[in-house]
Amino acid sequence: MRTIGHFIDNKAVEGASGRFGPVWDPATGEQRSRVALADAAEVDRAVAAAKEAARTWARASLARRTALLFRYRELLLAHRDELAALITAEHGKVHGDALGEVARGLEIVELACAIPEKLKGELSTEVSTGVDVASIRQPLGVVAGITPFNFPAMVPLWMFPVALACGNAFVLKPSEKDPSAGLRLGELAAEAGFPDGVLNVVNGDREAVDRLLAHPDVAAVSFVGSTPVARAVQRAAVEHGKRVQALGGAKNHMLVLPDADLDVAADAAISAAYGSAGERCMAVSVVVAIGEETGDALVARLAERAAAVRVGPGTDPTSEMGPLITAEHRDSVAGYVRGAREQGADVRVDGTGYTVAGHEGGFFLGVSLLDRVTPGMAAYRDEIFGPVLCVVRADSYDEALALINASPWGNGAAVFTRDGGAARRFQLEVAAGMVGVNVPIPVPVGYHSFGGWKDSLFGDHHVYGTDGVRFCTRGKVVTTRWPDPADRGVDLGFPHHG
Repeated sequence: MRTIGHFIDNKAVEGASGRFGPVWDPATGEQRSRVALADAAEVDRAVAAAKEAARTWARASLARRTALLFRYRELLLAHRDELAALITAEHGKVHGDALGEVARGLEIVELACAIPEKLKGELSTEVSTGVDVASIRQPLGVVAGITPFNFPAMVPLWMFPVALACGNAFVLKPSEKDPSAGLRLGELAAEAGFPDGVLNVVNGDREAVDRLLAHPDVAAVSFVGSTPVARAVQRAAVEHGKRVQALGGAKNHMLVLPDADLDVAADAAISAAYGSAGERCMAVSVVVAIGEETGDALVARLAERAAAVRVGPGTDPTSEMGPLITAEHRDSVAGYVRGAREQGADVRVDGTGYTVAGHEGGFFLGVSLLDRVTPGMAAYRDEIFGPVLCVVRADSYDEALALINASPWGNGAAVFTRDGGAARRFQLEVAAGMVGVNVPIPVPVGYHSFGGWKDSLFGDHHVYGTDGVRFCTRGKVVTTRWPDPADRGVDLGFPHHG
């Protein structure tokens, strides 16, 4: 059985802790490899390598940093099919979806290639006679990233390229459920020419996470995962004096107004709810339809499309949706569908008990569509993180908006309408960090920042974009005076401008 280790100081490192975790093939249910789970000593080794590398990397010219990033981009392009295959093998998503994940990660590498523009400082001359003041930004030192299973390539690429471009060294802790893509990203960085220790990959579980959060040489931690863990990560990082951005869970709502093109809305909802088996923090989980007529017409369209979704192994080019990440998660998602029926929801499409011929051991679940869901139901209240779409009925725009804003999460929200005034009102009034107008998954392009509100984000900075650069650097103000030799004398007065 293949053992997946670590990548430290540009070298493959076997696990020394003696602890290993299973890595499954979700399409077959078979364990194909095992991943080494780092202990505190192995984390310390990676952080020490990063700390040493940061001393010189911070002084590397912007020209050198960007040259390496451009080379890295070309390698990622050349290996995108290989990376997508690794994602499909361990996560289960279909190959085309995995390729899309790599492409969205590449956007941030391209953003990092333009880091000289983002790191330009400010200069004010003659703020006082012969005095200039400059504002500059400098790297933090060692930054750590703790990333989730659902985007094993994209989320790491949202973090470390910007951190490296800003002059930091980085320690990546991928999900232990699908670690190969993150490890390969580290290997390709070494192939691109990044110096030893600049990017390190340590696989592990909670022991590795806890050590990264407590390590005195880690200056900042970026995390993406569930809300309870994000909250705990923020608290631990702050307790240990670290800068932190912790992105949590979501329950993204899509509001459909009576004037919307219902065929367009139905296509968008199906794509956004069931893509990647619903294992996306930006998946549409709830459709809110205004009025019974709109709701009935929309649900009919949704049911027709949901029943036609082709579920199968990610390696099959005819598959539109693959399996879930583990058997336990599949069973948990199925439990929400059964519970919704017991609590009074109308299960229009039931994906529980779904099997794929020839892959009976795989972690497959068909798509489910739940109509007439109410806020008191567990299927509405909890983040299911699977291929389950809930439909809620509302009598008015105000009722629908109040329902959406009452959610503890505020990652993304969307409105489908032909009315520009209604769309503008929604984008200003909805309590969410990312808003789509006739766009179901409003993930921003790389030069804008990604992040939610409320329990979807803990910390002050969003990911990538301008916020990402600010998170990975700290400001410094330099006041300079070159006095004339004649300008001498002691003055105990408080300095003032003049």
